[in-house]
Amino acid sequence: MATDSEVMDVPVPELADRAAACADRLRAADSVLLASHIDADGLTSAAVAATALERAGIPFDVVFEKQLDEAAIRSIAATEHETALFTDFGSGQLDVVVEYADAVTPVVADHHQPADAAIECHCNPLLEGINGASELSGAGAAYCVARALGGVDNRDLAALTVVGAVGDMQAGVDGLTGANEAIVAEGVEAGVLQAGTDLAMYGRQTRPLPKLLEYANDVRIPGISGDESGAVRFLASLDLDLRADGEWKRWVDLTDDERRTVASALLKRAVASGVPADRVNDLIGTTYTLTAEAEGTELRDVSEFSTLLNATARYDRADVGLAVCLGDRGAALDRARTLLRNHRKNLSEGLELVKSEGVRVEEHVQWFDAGTRIRETIVGIVAGMALGVDGVRRDRPIIAFASAGPRSTGRRAEADGGDDGGDDDGDGEVKVSSRGSHTLVRRGLDLSTVMREAARAVGGDGGGHDVAAGATIPAGEQAAFIDAADDVVATQLK
Repeated sequence: MATDSEVMDVPVPELADRAAACADRLRAADSVLLASHIDADGLTSAAVAATALERAGIPFDVVFEKQLDEAAIRSIAATEHETALFTDFGSGQLDVVVEYADAVTPVVADHHQPADAAIECHCNPLLEGINGASELSGAGAAYCVARALGGVDNRDLAALTVVGAVGDMQAGVDGLTGANEAIVAEGVEAGVLQAGTDLAMYGRQTRPLPKLLEYANDVRIPGISGDESGAVRFLASLDLDLRADGEWKRWVDLTDDERRTVASALLKRAVASGVPADRVNDLIGTTYTLTAEAEGTELRDVSEFSTLLNATARYDRADVGLAVCLGDRGAALDRARTLLRNHRKNLSEGLELVKSEGVRVEEHVQWFDAGTRIRETIVGIVAGMALGVDGVRRDRPIIAFASAGPRSTGRRAEADGGDDGGDDDGDGEVKVSSRGSHTLVRRGLDLSTVMREAARAVGGDGGGHDVAAGATIPAGEQAAFIDAADDVVATQLK
């Protein structure tokens, strides 16, 4: 048991004993195989854990998995490492993990719903009554273990941890909450993180002002959102010099007075355009800045950093994302930026596909089937972006299908894993991604349950979080899956 003084010096006291048990096992290991998921939370989880292991002098290797299925677990168990550290997955696959515990000792730092099995070293907020979908990310669980390893303080790793939490959609307009708040506080104390109130739009560091406004879709303002010429007209109407050397400035280039003027005019325009008051308030929110990173770069803002990471691992270059997290600002960052440009292009094309073809609306859900036209590793992101655009409703969750290629056995899905695949020829698998809103979650929506129950009803499996989850199902079962999902959502939102 952790002493009172030790509990006071940990980021999440409820997880103190669990983090300590994990740290003790890692220190006792001759070497560790670090296995992690491929999204932004998974990459930052791996980076936090890898840095802590290196500082503690513990030899380790790193592998990434799109989905932690039995084949992946078997492969991990077959390595020469006696201990495996699973970050941002592992909890949902504990029933399989324990089958290989004689070959490799598992240590799990995760925030997904645990399977019905138990291991000695398991750091998961859900086991202590903390919401793993909104209050602590996979990177947060890894951070708790990193802080427990001792030797080095490791509070500087709070910066990457916050990138993981924001990338996992845990930040609302008021910022991170719950156990995440303590990690933010440690990052601020360590001087690596700054929390403030600012315009709550993606791209404040890198996007020219017209693009910043045009592409902001969390709060849609008629005549500006999705309208390049409208955004330009709005900016031109302000009594400000918003250009430098003939080019539009970015938000980060503006003075504090200029920012206040633009934000005030934007709020007034939103009100005049009939945007509901609660949505207008969402234009301003809590933002997080990584103080050690250069201004005007994707790494300075946590939201842009997380998108950069998604652009690496989701295109089979987790090594690039990890290198950036570990401090490579040369070749790895250059490669990540190239991948990011491709990622943005693919997201834009995917969103245009949804806009042009629309979605099918059922009684309680809405959905679209992208087949092979949207990469399965990003179809969930596209689905989330589509919520609220013209023709897509915000009052029900959205479900997206994409081809996942040849069928394997024992495969399991977390939120947004998977590999690119071929046609739905009846012999392959289909990746399912789902997105909801925090408003729906407050009404009872839990997409993790929806994905799991609907997938199992058609011979697949799924899981994830209440606001975002995924599944893998046999090809040809999409209609039956939607029927089952619609029924589950109806029960949750009754």
